[in-house]
Amino acid sequence: MANQSSSYPILCASFNQDNSCFVIGTRDGFQIFDSNTGKLLYERAVGAFIIVEMLFSTSLLAIVGAGEQPSLSPRRLALFNTTTGTALRELNFLTSVVAVRLNRKRLVVVLQDRTYIYDVNTVGILDTIDTVPNPKGICAFSPSSDGCFLALPASTTKGTVLVYNVMELHSHCEIDAHRSPLAAIVLSSNGMFIATASEHGTIIRVHLVSDASKSYSFRRGTYSSTIFSLSFGPSLQLPDILAASSSSGSVHVFSPGIAVNQRSKRSNSFLGAVLPDSVNDVLDPAHHIVLHDATPAGVKSYAVIRKVDKDPKRAIISIITFNGYFQEYNLSINEQNEASWSLEREFNLLMVKSMP
Repeated sequence: MANQSSSYPILCASFNQDNSCFVIGTRDGFQIFDSNTGKLLYERAVGAFIIVEMLFSTSLLAIVGAGEQPSLSPRRLALFNTTTGTALRELNFLTSVVAVRLNRKRLVVVLQDRTYIYDVNTVGILDTIDTVPNPKGICAFSPSSDGCFLALPASTTKGTVLVYNVMELHSHCEIDAHRSPLAAIVLSSNGMFIATASEHGTIIRVHLVSDASKSYSFRRGTYSSTIFSLSFGPSLQLPDILAASSSSGSVHVFSPGIAVNQRSKRSNSFLGAVLPDSVNDVLDPAHHIVLHDATPAGVKSYAVIRKVDKDPKRAIISIITFNGYFQEYNLSINEQNEASWSLEREFNLLMVKSMP
C-alpha cells in the first residue's frame, strides 16, 4: 500500500503473503519487521521508496523508488536480494509504477493505464493488460498458485472490477460491485472471494469469484468515509472475518459466515454467535463489531487480520499507521457472546533499532 500524500513519514507499507513479516518504506529507505515479535530484521538506507513488496519470507523484494534521486526512479522496478544487498534484475517503464504484487510463480506490475504479467523466475513477460486510468494503483492479488487471480478497476465512473486469471493468462470475469468508483479491493488468499469498497465507503460487498455472484453486503456506516484497507482472515475455505480500516479512525469487522440461514453453519463462524441469521440483517449497521478510535482520524492506515482462533474465539488484527506506528489488537468473543477489544502491542516503527 503506497501513500499518495507526502505528509506522512511512511511512504508505503505491506505484509508478506502469510503475514509473518511486514515492510515499510520511508524517505530514508526501507525496513523489514517480524510480525510476531516486532523485531527489525533488515534495513537499507539508500533513499525514498514508494513500493516495497516481499515474496513470503525469502530474500527477494520488489522495490520502486520515490524519484527523489535519479537512481531511484518511480519508473524502475528492481528485484532486490536482501542477502547480497544487490539488485538481481531491473525493469524500466515509460510511466511510473503504481503497484506491484508477486507470488512464487508470477510478478504483476501495475502502471497507471497498463498492467504487465511476468514469470517471477525468468522475469519473462507473459501478458499485458490495458486498463482504465488507475493512478492510485488499486488492485488485489491472491498469492495461491491454485486460485491465482488479479483484480483491477474496470471503470472510472462506477465500481466495476476486472478479475484476471494470472496463471492461465485470460480475463475471468467482470463484476459490477458498486455505483461509484472503487476505493479498495481485496481477494481472499485462496482466490475464492473478493471484497470491494467504493469511494463512498458505506457499503462493503463480497462476491464469489468463480461465478461473479454477490454473496454478502455489509454496511460500514451511514456517512461517507475513505476505506484505506480491506483484509480477509486466513482460511482455506470461506474466510471467517473481514476487516476494514477507514479515514474515520475506526476498524470494522464483519463475518461472511453470517449470511447463511442454517444455524449449524453460522455457529461455526467467528462472529456467528453475536450476529444475525438473515442476509437482510447484514445491512443493519448495528450488526458488526467496531473498534472506535483505533487510529487518528484521517491518518492513512493498513489493517490485516493475521490470525483467527475458533476455540476460544479470537482474532489478532495488526495495524500500520502511516504516521509511523504499529498496533496489534486482540478481538475476543466470550461464552456470553460478548465482543471485547484489547490493545496487545503498540510501538513507533521509526524508533526501532536493528539488533547489533
